[in-house]
Amino acid sequence: MSARDEVLGRIRAANSAAGHPLARPVPREYARTGTHAPGSAAVLELLRDRLVDYRATVVDAAGDVPAAIAVALAGVDGPALVPAGLPDGWVPGGVADTGFSPAELDGFAAVVTGAAAACAVTGTIALDAGPDQGRRALTLVPDVHVCVVRADQVVETVPELLARLDPVRPTTFVSGPSATSDIELHRVEGVHGPRTLIVVLDAP
Repeated sequence: MSARDEVLGRIRAANSAAGHPLARPVPREYARTGTHAPGSAAVLELLRDRLVDYRATVVDAAGDVPAAIAVALAGVDGPALVPAGLPDGWVPGGVADTGFSPAELDGFAAVVTGAAAACAVTGTIALDAGPDQGRRALTLVPDVHVCVVRADQVVETVPELLARLDPVRPTTFVSGPSATSDIELHRVEGVHGPRTLIVVLDAP
């Protein structure tokens, strides 16, 4: 018996002795798939709607990812940081990460990455430190994060999203630019991450 099982067993025994009923089993028969196929027009439109609602910007690639990234980076001063595994040609002049320190990362105004998957209903992008995404620090320090999401990576529901992810990889879930609110619900952006999230949606 594990320590966890022993502790839970003692709690159950104490509750029973005190006359408290055992907790009811949590139902697990919830929907695990959406009503629309991954990458379908309806799912992509829902993702766009959620991202815009979270104050992210969506740029449609229309089959030309490098051109869409160039649009996303327009106005950014200086070269963009890229993970070592980002496809060649996506960001001409991009600087590949070689293990820059936090202070060195702060010298880049933008970072361009890929994604592991995305969930339309929550407007969430999952990053799992894959070759085209790099380590987590890359998307925390630069002020602008440009994230390329392919249509086939977009699913409708959270269970579908989690089913696509490896549970042993370090996963980060991103829903819009970094933001927080104080007790009076005043929204403050960029406190603990990029102030600007631009999603390049690569759909046919």
